[in-house]
Amino acid sequence: MVVNTASFCGYTGQYADLQAVWAAYRDRGLVVVGVPSNDFGHQEPGTAAQIKEFCQVNFAIDFPMADKEIVKGAAAHPFYAWARETLGERAAPKWNFHKYLLDQDGNLVAWFPTSIRPNAPRVTDILDDLLAPKS
Repeated sequence: MVVNTASFCGYTGQYADLQAVWAAYRDRGLVVVGVPSNDFGHQEPGTAAQIKEFCQVNFAIDFPMADKEIVKGAAAHPFYAWARETLGERAAPKWNFHKYLLDQDGNLVAWFPTSIRPNAPRVTDILDDLLAPKS
């Protein structure tokens, strides 16, 4: 799961949900990667060290956090440009805490807008399918 994050967003509480999903699924193979971005409302102004401290102190985050990146427009990080090209403009982030799910082979399989919490059943149902033991 790749999620663009922002420390001073009204959706910042989703950090706790991301941590819960990470804790529940990491032993089954899930990796959650937070990607701080200042693209929406300038709600991630800090340095990497400040962002890490904020996440640890306020939400006890221990899932991986990338460096701060641009996630929209022509200068978007290559992952976000690829996701937009692969899934279409509709699937591009419109705000902070936009989520992408990838399968074990690196294929994009779903995206969820900011309003869908990372522990919502529509997300965890897909995680359960993706991470089910192979027979």
